[in-house]
Amino acid sequence: MAGVLSGFVPIWVLTVIGFLAARTNVLGERAEAVLGRFAFYLAMPAVLFTMLLDSEPGALANRGVLAFVISTFVVGTIGLVLFGKVFRRELPDRALGAMAGAYVNSGNLGIPVAVGVLGDSSFMVAVLLFQPVIVMPMVLAAVEVGSGRRGGSLRTLATLPVRNPIILGSLLGVVVGATGWRPPRLVLEPLEALGSAGVPTALVVLGMSLNAMRAPDRDGRVEVSVTVVLKLLLHPLVTFLACLALGVDGPLRLAAVVCAALPTAQNVYVLARQYRPDARLPRDAVLVSTALSMVTLSVVAVLLQ
Repeated sequence: MAGVLSGFVPIWVLTVIGFLAARTNVLGERAEAVLGRFAFYLAMPAVLFTMLLDSEPGALANRGVLAFVISTFVVGTIGLVLFGKVFRRELPDRALGAMAGAYVNSGNLGIPVAVGVLGDSSFMVAVLLFQPVIVMPMVLAAVEVGSGRRGGSLRTLATLPVRNPIILGSLLGVVVGATGWRPPRLVLEPLEALGSAGVPTALVVLGMSLNAMRAPDRDGRVEVSVTVVLKLLLHPLVTFLACLALGVDGPLRLAAVVCAALPTAQNVYVLARQYRPDARLPRDAVLVSTALSMVTLSVVAVLLQ
């Protein structure tokens, strides 16, 4: 138990440091945006590329990943029904609400958890590839159909793996590792140095984002509460049951359930803000689930260890 919790301590400490830095404005008003871009475009791709050089491509396709995929679709479907039948939302908002309940923050928080707690980033890389390549196109299709748009995102989706540096760095690491060729130390050492800044920077940025957290509006509190329950409780529970059904245990089950317990990804809010006039639900779901995940992630990891 102590070993698992010790893996979370640096994560939460750096997150708190980021929160305090934003609260006191010690780094300036644009610090969150600049540091976020640094982590996304430079440091995180570097750490993933160097870590995946020694990985086996087969590690990205296993029963643990299958359990996570199954649970994502199950929870997403439940969310779609709830936001349609109970909250009477239109199709675009139903799709975005379901996405908020099943789309995990595998970048800013997932990678640090994989590195610091799980000790292996291969599972998180599989999720990084699955969500934007499979889940996001399905949500975008529902949003565009419900909004009366046609084909506006086909080119965006087709070029996503190339334009997203985290996905690109992961793919390059897997491909180069599969060939058995190792880049010379002259190339690897600068990348490793750059990558060493990725996890701390991402966590500081995550803490900065929590500084903007506000209580949800009265009318949206029930919807936000349901979304957070879907994300932080139901998603890991369904993943755990899927692991039992598929015979997944040990570190692989821990990775799958901890990954499912991650909070809602910021991408959901970014997508909602672009397509819908009211993006309060995804925004509040991201903020509330991120804050509460500091507790739920630790509990899940301790129970499964």
